[in-house]
Amino acid sequence: MSAVLKPALSGKDSEQAFFDSQMLPPEKRGMTFEVLFYRQLQQVSTRIHETENIDQIMLESSQDICKLFNADRLTLYAVSEDHAAIVSKFKTGLNTAKDLKLPISAQSIAGYVALSKQLVNIADVYDDEALKRIHPTLSFLKEVDKRSGYRTKQMLVVPILDGDTLHGVLQVINNKSDQPFGELEIEGASQLCKTLATAIRQRMRRAEEGSRRKATKYDGLVADGVLTADELHLCMQKAREEVRSVEHMLMAEYQIRPSQIGPSLSKFFGVPYEPFNSGRIRSELLHGPLKREFIEEQGWIPLEDSRDGLVVMCVDPEAVRGSRVVPQVFPRMGKFAYRVTTQTEFEETLGQLYGAGVESGSIDQLLADLNAPADEEGADDSSLESAAADNELVKFVNKVIIDAYNQKVSDIHIEPLPGKAKTGIRFRIDGSLVPYIEVPAHFRQAMVTRLKIMCDLDISEKRKPQDGKIKFKKFGPLDIELRVATIPSAGGVEDVVMRILAAGEPIPLEKLGLTPHNKERLEKTVSKPYGLFYVCGPTGSGKTTTLHSILKFLNTPDTKIWTAEDPVEITQRGLRQVQINKKAGIDFALVMRAFLRADPDIIMVGESRDKETVSMGVEASLTGHLVFSTLHTNSAPESITRLLDMGMDPFNFADALLGILAQRLAKKLCDCKETYTPDSEEVKAFVAEYAEELRHTAAWKAGYAGEANKLYEEWIKAYGENDRLRFYRAVGCDKCNKTGYKGRIGLHELLIADDTVKRLVQERARVAEIFAAAVEGGMRTLKMDGMEKTMLGMTDLKQVRSVCIK
Repeated sequence: MSAVLKPALSGKDSEQAFFDSQMLPPEKRGMTFEVLFYRQLQQVSTRIHETENIDQIMLESSQDICKLFNADRLTLYAVSEDHAAIVSKFKTGLNTAKDLKLPISAQSIAGYVALSKQLVNIADVYDDEALKRIHPTLSFLKEVDKRSGYRTKQMLVVPILDGDTLHGVLQVINNKSDQPFGELEIEGASQLCKTLATAIRQRMRRAEEGSRRKATKYDGLVADGVLTADELHLCMQKAREEVRSVEHMLMAEYQIRPSQIGPSLSKFFGVPYEPFNSGRIRSELLHGPLKREFIEEQGWIPLEDSRDGLVVMCVDPEAVRGSRVVPQVFPRMGKFAYRVTTQTEFEETLGQLYGAGVESGSIDQLLADLNAPADEEGADDSSLESAAADNELVKFVNKVIIDAYNQKVSDIHIEPLPGKAKTGIRFRIDGSLVPYIEVPAHFRQAMVTRLKIMCDLDISEKRKPQDGKIKFKKFGPLDIELRVATIPSAGGVEDVVMRILAAGEPIPLEKLGLTPHNKERLEKTVSKPYGLFYVCGPTGSGKTTTLHSILKFLNTPDTKIWTAEDPVEITQRGLRQVQINKKAGIDFALVMRAFLRADPDIIMVGESRDKETVSMGVEASLTGHLVFSTLHTNSAPESITRLLDMGMDPFNFADALLGILAQRLAKKLCDCKETYTPDSEEVKAFVAEYAEELRHTAAWKAGYAGEANKLYEEWIKAYGENDRLRFYRAVGCDKCNKTGYKGRIGLHELLIADDTVKRLVQERARVAEIFAAAVEGGMRTLKMDGMEKTMLGMTDLKQVRSVCIK
């Protein structure tokens, strides 16, 4: 006997011998197997007692437990909080995405074991007769096998009991020897479940004592129900073992976002949470004197000078406040407002203000690092191409594009001057051009050449304008496209203008900035089964964005929507989108003809710029399709005249037309805005300016004073406070670069083609007549809409006047 036992009980060799012996049939297993079985069982039990978290031991020991019972799979169920069901706490090998939740009843084998608190050992779970002998209503849930393609056969299911208290169920599945589980496995599983019950009881006791443990900055996640206390404990323990931050582990293992972690940090430190803001702009006054290395070491970033004092973003506000470094760096600041943030958002903000990735450092540092190329005057194409490929120049160009994207820039303007004058780079932000940086003259041609190479243009052609596109993902960390135009200008230099086409999701209709009056009328109009609807306005006024918001509102599984766009900027699931390619002969008219053969419900044509496209739109709408398009016109009534001038039949066009939405983008007031109460003269002038838009309507012609008073009373009710109107004015802070404005808001003019308007279209009426009829029918002009939005605090009268012609 000893000769047999000796090699079987020597460390790792004993484990291998045990697992090898598992594959033998029961009759060939001897005392060696039994001794090894209990030794392995003891090792697993010891590990369970030594570990605070049952989930962790199951994670680490599941394969050993399967081998112990010669089983293919196992599932551990825990009793739910309401004690009415058991939930799969851990399972191996199952391809189900969701946890199994089974009622404690005879509807399933595990549920029956939980109900009866009796062990069950079944040779084949598909043997219905054998199951009915255990309980008349017992059945096996075959759906799990159907989904996974797995065939369950043998099953040993044991309750986890602490006295009469049920904690869960252990389910061991499929003996690899294709035999029913024997007495040894039954005894071992029973002992293992006793060990699990003891461990669970101890864990519950520790949980009750846990209130006395030291609080952590992530406890708010537990309080908010984002994760359980056990999951947080496991995460912190795992972070220690793997020498990683808890925050990184929370995000990687539990997909918890920084925006969920931030409020927990705020509760712990007792200061407000400051999230990452993609629109934040570098301030030379605050950030210029501070080096990146110093900021990284100290763990704080100054953000803006606010009413509460200098806002300081910190990872650990207590440590920063205690060190008293901030007052020493900014001695002239009287107050400091500390804000806590996550490590992830701190690093994002640091990269945003000081440069990120390969383009690290400020734009000034990158410019200083550029190597001066050879004299441009006699430079040939090969030397220019070599200079354009210079690593520092590549970094510089990438940095310009990344900064522009982070600052929500719509266009980048590169404006060289002849001779030795510097090349200016300006950004268009919220519709206005702002200076960005100036580049020495000897870099201008290399910089332009680099941009031409990025969009595959002819670098030798300097006398003709060229158009191209940059797919920036090839060159940098952002997945964006830029539409590039090069234009030769006076003095033998080339200007470059780049529009950033940031692909994205459509904006929901309710977030488009429509007033309730316009939103209700728009939804009712575009919900018609067929007809023609236009969105009009100048380039960059947000026409495509509005059209995609309308399409998102109409996009349902039973609707076929075709779009033709140049370029495709916004994508959404359910739309079939076609990119216009003029070089290949694919224009709007060609695609429109193709759409009519493709069984559409809704057609969106990016632009109606010729008679053929408009004619097909009218024809399509009259044959039962809903057609959307854009026009470059100033107002909704003027659009009708423009379309008729293209040669449209007024009767067909009037029948097809549903409505026209004109829009502009006005600068939005920053959060630093302040309210004030206007005096009577200002209110009187405001009412008069609003009424100027209504002067041709019958009601205003009949009685100006009465209508003006009625209008003022409506405004008091809708926008006033204490029977007075409130107006808003711009202030200026670091967040808006002291301008008082940040972002843009849409102004809308919605003309609905009612019977009166249709009759006027058929009669080829003048714009003024259509305008008056539309206003009487409920249309708010661009200026009226903008003036209402000034009372809502979205913008101010100066900005409304700047984008409205009248």
